[in-house]
Amino acid sequence: MTKMTIDFVSDVSCPFCLAGLLALEIALERTSDVIATTLRFHPYQLNPDLPPEGESLAANLNRKFGISAADVRNGCAQGTRQVAGLGFTMNYSDASGIYNTHDAHRLLHWAGLQGRQLELKRLLFAAYFSKGLNPSEHGVLIAAAVEAGLDPQAAREVLSSGRHDEDVRADEQLWRCRGVKAVPFIMINGSHVISGSQSPEQYESTLRQLASERAA
Repeated sequence: MTKMTIDFVSDVSCPFCLAGLLALEIALERTSDVIATTLRFHPYQLNPDLPPEGESLAANLNRKFGISAADVRNGCAQGTRQVAGLGFTMNYSDASGIYNTHDAHRLLHWAGLQGRQLELKRLLFAAYFSKGLNPSEHGVLIAAAVEAGLDPQAAREVLSSGRHDEDVRADEQLWRCRGVKAVPFIMINGSHVISGSQSPEQYESTLRQLASERAA
Protein backbone atom coordinates (compact mmCIF):
# COMPACT_ATOMS: atom_id res chain seq x y z
CA MET A 1 0.00 0.00 0.00
CA THR A 2 1.44 3.34 -1.10
CA LYS A 3 0.92 6.29 1.26
CA MET A 4 0.16 9.66 -0.28
CA THR A 5 -0.51 13.13 1.13
CA ILE A 6 -2.71 15.29 -1.06
CA ASP A 7 -2.92 19.03 -0.42
CA PHE A 8 -6.08 20.50 -1.95
CA VAL A 9 -6.14 24.31 -2.24
CA SER A 10 -9.64 25.64 -2.92
CA ASP A 11 -12.53 27.94 -2.07
CA VAL A 12 -15.98 26.77 -0.94
CA SER A 13 -17.71 28.98 -3.52
CA CYS A 14 -15.64 27.75 -6.48
CA PRO A 15 -17.55 25.40 -8.85
CA PHE A 16 -14.33 24.09 -10.35
CA CYS A 17 -13.11 23.18 -6.86
CA LEU A 18 -16.34 21.30 -6.23
CA ALA A 19 -15.99 19.37 -9.49
CA GLY A 20 -12.34 18.69 -8.72
CA LEU A 21 -13.06 17.28 -5.28
CA LEU A 22 -15.92 15.11 -6.53
CA ALA A 23 -13.73 13.67 -9.29
CA LEU A 24 -10.75 13.22 -6.98
CA GLU A 25 -12.83 11.33 -4.43
CA ILE A 26 -14.04 8.97 -7.14
CA ALA A 27 -10.44 8.39 -8.20
CA LEU A 28 -9.36 7.80 -4.60
CA GLU A 29 -12.10 5.21 -4.15
CA ARG A 30 -11.03 3.45 -7.33
CA THR A 31 -7.39 3.35 -6.20
CA SER A 32 -8.02 2.48 -2.54
CA ASP A 33 -6.63 -1.00 -3.14
CA VAL A 34 -3.14 0.40 -3.72
CA ILE A 35 -3.11 3.90 -2.17
CA ALA A 36 -3.69 5.13 1.39
CA THR A 37 -4.37 8.86 1.27
CA THR A 38 -4.19 11.75 3.68
CA LEU A 39 -6.27 14.59 2.20
CA ARG A 40 -5.65 18.10 3.53
CA PHE A 41 -7.56 21.25 2.57
CA HIS A 42 -6.03 24.71 2.34
CA PRO A 43 -7.74 28.10 1.98
CA TYR A 44 -7.92 30.26 -1.10
CA GLN A 45 -10.36 33.15 -1.24
CA LEU A 46 -11.59 34.11 -4.67
CA ASN A 47 -13.27 37.27 -3.34
CA PRO A 48 -11.53 38.37 -0.13
CA ASP A 49 -12.64 42.01 -0.45
CA LEU A 50 -16.39 41.51 -0.76
CA PRO A 51 -18.66 43.16 1.83
CA PRO A 52 -20.87 40.97 4.07
CA GLU A 53 -23.85 41.20 1.71
CA GLY A 54 -21.78 39.93 -1.22
CA GLU A 55 -22.98 40.36 -4.81
CA SER A 56 -24.53 38.29 -7.57
CA LEU A 57 -22.40 35.91 -9.61
CA ALA A 58 -23.26 37.79 -12.81
CA ALA A 59 -22.21 41.13 -11.32
CA ASN A 60 -19.05 39.62 -9.85
CA LEU A 61 -17.82 38.03 -13.07
CA ASN A 62 -18.75 41.06 -15.15
CA ARG A 63 -16.92 43.41 -12.78
CA LYS A 64 -13.80 41.26 -12.58
CA PHE A 65 -13.55 39.77 -16.07
CA GLY A 66 -16.12 41.53 -18.26
CA ILE A 67 -18.12 38.31 -18.75
CA SER A 68 -21.67 38.81 -19.99
CA ALA A 69 -24.71 37.56 -18.10
CA ALA A 70 -25.52 35.18 -20.98
CA ASP A 71 -22.06 33.63 -20.80
CA VAL A 72 -22.39 33.29 -17.01
CA ARG A 73 -25.71 31.46 -17.46
CA ASN A 74 -24.16 29.14 -20.03
CA GLY A 75 -21.21 28.46 -17.72
CA CYS A 76 -23.53 27.65 -14.82
CA ALA A 77 -25.53 25.24 -16.98
CA GLN A 78 -22.35 23.51 -18.12
CA GLY A 79 -21.07 23.25 -14.56
CA THR A 80 -24.41 21.86 -13.39
CA ARG A 81 -24.26 19.12 -16.03
CA GLN A 82 -20.65 18.32 -15.15
CA VAL A 83 -21.21 17.79 -11.44
CA ALA A 84 -24.49 15.94 -12.10
CA GLY A 85 -22.35 13.36 -13.88
CA LEU A 86 -20.32 13.11 -10.68
CA GLY A 87 -23.38 12.51 -8.51
CA PHE A 88 -23.96 16.05 -7.20
CA THR A 89 -27.06 18.22 -7.57
CA MET A 90 -26.16 21.86 -8.18
CA ASN A 91 -28.62 24.77 -8.05
CA TYR A 92 -26.40 27.53 -9.39
CA SER A 93 -27.18 30.44 -11.68
CA ASP A 94 -26.10 33.94 -12.66
CA ALA A 95 -28.29 35.22 -9.81
CA SER A 96 -26.50 33.12 -7.17
CA GLY A 97 -24.68 35.12 -4.54
CA ILE A 98 -20.92 35.41 -4.18
CA TYR A 99 -19.60 36.02 -0.67
CA ASN A 100 -16.49 36.47 1.46
CA THR A 101 -15.52 32.97 2.66
CA HIS A 102 -12.85 33.77 5.26
CA ASP A 103 -14.93 32.54 8.19
CA ALA A 104 -15.73 29.31 6.35
CA HIS A 105 -12.01 28.71 5.97
CA ARG A 106 -11.44 29.43 9.67
CA LEU A 107 -14.03 26.82 10.56
CA LEU A 108 -12.48 24.35 8.11
CA HIS A 109 -9.08 24.90 9.72
CA TRP A 110 -10.57 24.13 13.12
CA ALA A 111 -12.42 21.10 11.73
CA GLY A 112 -9.10 19.78 10.47
CA LEU A 113 -7.75 19.85 14.02
CA GLN A 114 -10.81 17.79 15.04
CA GLY A 115 -10.33 15.27 12.23
CA ARG A 116 -13.57 16.30 10.46
CA GLN A 117 -12.30 18.56 7.69
CA LEU A 118 -13.43 16.48 4.71
CA GLU A 119 -16.91 16.05 6.15
CA LEU A 120 -17.29 19.80 6.71
CA LYS A 121 -15.87 20.63 3.27
CA ARG A 122 -18.47 18.41 1.59
CA LEU A 123 -21.27 19.98 3.60
CA LEU A 124 -20.17 23.54 2.88
CA PHE A 125 -20.13 22.77 -0.84
CA ALA A 126 -23.64 21.34 -0.51
CA ALA A 127 -24.86 24.33 1.52
CA TYR A 128 -23.66 26.77 -1.10
CA PHE A 129 -24.12 24.97 -4.41
CA SER A 130 -27.18 22.80 -3.68
CA LYS A 131 -29.08 24.84 -1.11
CA GLY A 132 -28.05 28.34 -2.20
CA LEU A 133 -27.02 29.34 1.32
CA ASN A 134 -24.57 32.08 2.25
CA PRO A 135 -21.29 30.50 3.50
CA SER A 136 -20.35 33.71 5.29
CA GLU A 137 -23.34 33.46 7.65
CA HIS A 138 -22.40 31.95 11.00
CA GLY A 139 -25.72 30.16 11.30
CA VAL A 140 -25.08 28.34 8.03
CA LEU A 141 -21.55 27.43 9.12
CA ILE A 142 -22.63 26.16 12.54
CA ALA A 143 -25.39 24.04 11.02
CA ALA A 144 -22.87 22.45 8.68
CA ALA A 145 -20.49 21.85 11.57
CA VAL A 146 -23.22 20.06 13.52
CA GLU A 147 -24.05 17.88 10.52
CA ALA A 148 -20.34 17.08 10.20
CA GLY A 149 -20.33 15.77 13.77
CA LEU A 150 -18.69 18.78 15.39
CA ASP A 151 -19.70 20.47 18.63
CA PRO A 152 -21.99 23.47 17.92
CA GLN A 153 -20.87 25.48 20.95
CA ALA A 154 -17.22 25.02 20.05
CA ALA A 155 -17.94 25.97 16.42
CA ARG A 156 -19.82 29.07 17.54
CA GLU A 157 -16.91 30.09 19.78
CA VAL A 158 -14.42 29.67 16.95
CA LEU A 159 -16.48 31.92 14.68
CA SER A 160 -17.33 34.59 17.25
CA SER A 161 -13.82 34.83 18.66
CA GLY A 162 -11.96 35.20 15.37
CA ARG A 163 -9.84 32.17 16.27
CA HIS A 164 -7.57 30.80 13.50
CA ASP A 165 -7.72 34.10 11.62
CA GLU A 166 -3.94 34.33 11.36
CA ASP A 167 -3.58 30.60 10.69
CA VAL A 168 -5.84 30.87 7.65
CA ARG A 169 -4.22 34.05 6.36
CA ALA A 170 -0.74 32.58 6.74
CA ASP A 171 -1.71 29.31 5.03
CA GLU A 172 -3.31 31.11 2.10
CA GLN A 173 -0.31 33.42 1.73
CA LEU A 174 2.00 30.40 1.75
CA TRP A 175 0.24 28.87 -1.25
CA ARG A 176 0.08 32.18 -3.06
CA CYS A 177 3.84 32.52 -2.53
CA ARG A 178 4.21 29.06 -4.04
CA GLY A 179 2.63 30.43 -7.21
CA VAL A 180 -1.01 29.44 -6.80
CA LYS A 181 -3.13 31.91 -8.78
CA ALA A 182 -6.18 29.77 -9.52
CA VAL A 183 -7.99 26.88 -7.87
CA PRO A 184 -8.36 24.01 -7.47
CA PHE A 185 -4.66 23.45 -7.01
CA ILE A 186 -3.52 19.99 -5.94
CA MET A 187 -0.10 18.93 -4.70
CA ILE A 188 0.69 15.27 -4.14
CA ASN A 189 3.47 14.30 -1.73
CA GLY A 190 4.79 17.85 -1.74
CA SER A 191 5.99 17.75 -5.33
CA HIS A 192 3.57 16.59 -8.04
CA VAL A 193 1.22 19.42 -9.02
CA ILE A 194 -2.19 19.26 -10.71
CA SER A 195 -3.70 22.63 -11.60
CA GLY A 196 -7.40 22.82 -12.34
CA SER A 197 -10.23 20.32 -12.23
CA GLN A 198 -9.79 17.01 -14.04
CA SER A 199 -11.93 13.95 -14.69
CA PRO A 200 -11.92 10.94 -12.34
CA GLU A 201 -10.08 8.97 -15.02
CA GLN A 202 -7.31 11.57 -15.26
CA TYR A 203 -6.87 11.72 -11.50
CA GLU A 204 -6.87 7.94 -11.28
CA SER A 205 -4.23 7.63 -13.99
CA THR A 206 -1.98 10.12 -12.20
CA LEU A 207 -2.42 8.43 -8.83
CA ARG A 208 -1.66 4.97 -10.19
CA GLN A 209 1.39 6.26 -12.05
CA LEU A 210 2.76 7.93 -8.92
CA ALA A 211 2.05 4.82 -6.84
CA SER A 212 3.88 2.69 -9.39
CA GLU A 213 6.88 5.03 -9.40
CA ARG A 214 7.10 4.99 -5.60
CA ALA A 215 6.83 1.21 -5.51
CA ALA A 216 9.66 0.92 -8.05
